[in-house]
Amino acid sequence: MDLSKRKQASNDFLDLFFPIHYLVGMQIEDALKCGVLTRQQSCILWTIHTRGTDGRKMRRKEIAGALASWYEVTSSAISKSLRALSKAPLNLITMTEDPENGREKFVTLTPRGVQFVESMMRNGSAFLDTMVDRLSEDEIRSGVHFLARVTEIHHELAAEAAARQKPKRRRSAKPKEPA
Repeated sequence: MDLSKRKQASNDFLDLFFPIHYLVGMQIEDALKCGVLTRQQSCILWTIHTRGTDGRKMRRKEIAGALASWYEVTSSAISKSLRALSKAPLNLITMTEDPENGREKFVTLTPRGVQFVESMMRNGSAFLDTMVDRLSEDEIRSGVHFLARVTEIHHELAAEAAARQKPKRRRSAKPKEPA
């Protein structure tokens, strides 16, 4: 594909971004909220489920890092969401002190939290079923491949950007030998 066609493809993707993100993406988020959670709370549970140990346990600072990469959110807002998730009527998580670092907390899904995340998955899948049912097998395969590949490329670009941002170590100058 020549450069002008690639540029046009980038423009075509950009034209689709907002409808996909704000229409489809927000509807998926609404399905995941199960009519109970805020978007931020559902993202916290999703993050624990997809990135946490056994899909159930994760450090608070890792959750905060993930949410900060998606939303403009403060640490205090994350704390507020975590507190709400840990108290009645939700009781979906527990927060415990890290025995190796008293300043750090572990966030763990309660049995009720595990069940709730399963409900989130069912609701999200049911919503997506309404679209997938209208796609051919080839469109499904191509769509999954495309999204997986874009995700890979995003991670590669993020890693490259992070590597460029790391401060370079200066080598200490070797003492000069007396002449």
